[in-house]
Amino acid sequence: MPLLTLDACWAQAGDASPTRFIGASVFKGEEFIGLNDTANHCHATWCSVCRVSTSRALVRCSAKRSRRYRRPQKIVDLDLQVDQSSSKTNVADRSSSTVEDAPSVDVSSNNSSANSTMSISSRGTVLQACAVTSGFMVALGAIIREASHVAFMEGLTVIDCTKAISFSFETWHLELVTGLVILISSCRYLLLRTWPEFAESSEAANRQVLTSLEPVDYLVVSFLPGIGEELLFRGTLLPLSRNNWNSVLLVAALFGILHLGSGRKYSFAIWASFVGLMYGSATMISSSIVVPMLSHSLNNLVGGMIWQYLKSESSE
Repeated sequence: MPLLTLDACWAQAGDASPTRFIGASVFKGEEFIGLNDTANHCHATWCSVCRVSTSRALVRCSAKRSRRYRRPQKIVDLDLQVDQSSSKTNVADRSSSTVEDAPSVDVSSNNSSANSTMSISSRGTVLQACAVTSGFMVALGAIIREASHVAFMEGLTVIDCTKAISFSFETWHLELVTGLVILISSCRYLLLRTWPEFAESSEAANRQVLTSLEPVDYLVVSFLPGIGEELLFRGTLLPLSRNNWNSVLLVAALFGILHLGSGRKYSFAIWASFVGLMYGSATMISSSIVVPMLSHSLNNLVGGMIWQYLKSESSE
């Protein structure tokens, strides 16, 4: 039931003394409550109000604290997320750095060794390629020579290759062949000793062709290309290009250019051009295709023997 307080008076005795209740007329409904009872009642009521207000203040403070700490919690959560993301980034960086810092494999050396292995052809492959290529050049040269003969007999202004460069052979041709073999083989040996680029190109070509061959196979790979190449270049192209010294130079340059590739560089092309010039000169002097054929074949054979000798010398 509510209290009605009238004429409440408060007095303060001094700064040091607490506030005390003086008197009041208090009615509880229609019933009058005395001064002492009023004081006690008011004191009890006031204490209860204070307790309620204090409890409410505490609740408010706790609520404020909770609201106050919610945001830092979010910040902490964000910090944790940032730390986690940074840790993931660090892990990724460490993994990438681990991959980057891993020892690299020398691919170039593996490729070079693979290329050196692949450059060595088998015995059957070398013999087959030699036979097919030489046979093609022999067939092409023979067809062109016969066609030029037929065209000349029909009255066309074409040089008859069969008449200009024949298959005749005389005794003094042996001296010419011997001189060519000595000259070319000696020059080859000197260049192998003094010209590193030529030695490298020659080594690449010989290793590709001669490594897997038997000793008897050297005769095949020496004579078949010698016969086929000379029949096509000196027995056909040389007379068709007017059969003069300018033709010798032109055919020799073409012969050298066609010897590029398969590990053979410009140095080997220069050497092949020089050799073609020697064979063309011998053809012009002898008017026989047999002389360059024999010279070319024997020089191939001697070149293979020189390569085997230098190989055994280096291995020792």
